[in-house]
Amino acid sequence: MTEGKPFTKESNLTGPIARFLRAVNGGASADLAASFADDAVGVDGNRELRGLEAITAWASADIFGALVHFDVLEVTEHAGRTSVSVTVDGTFDRTGLPDPLVMTHQFTVVEGKIAELRIGFQGSR
Repeated sequence: MTEGKPFTKESNLTGPIARFLRAVNGGASADLAASFADDAVGVDGNRELRGLEAITAWASADIFGALVHFDVLEVTEHAGRTSVSVTVDGTFDRTGLPDPLVMTHQFTVVEGKIAELRIGFQGSR
């Protein structure tokens, strides 16, 4: 990927980010866990998750428990991070959420594993 170059298809991604997206959309919790480093950090809004155990517990409840599905809108790279904008669907409470719900997932990959994942509403950092 070239810095700043957008992609609109999930299939343009490779490695642990593509594996993460396929795991979410396929309900494959073991594949999601395999995407992350053991000491990975996740930040979902104001919640900070440290380590693989905390991330998999969060994913079990907030992703797989809510049957979350992502449709990739755009992928960009900047300063060592890959940002993936997605529309989010699932069985979660949508009260007070925008429609459509568009979120940005910012990934930092180190040695073939996701070392950091930051999730926010589109435009937030």
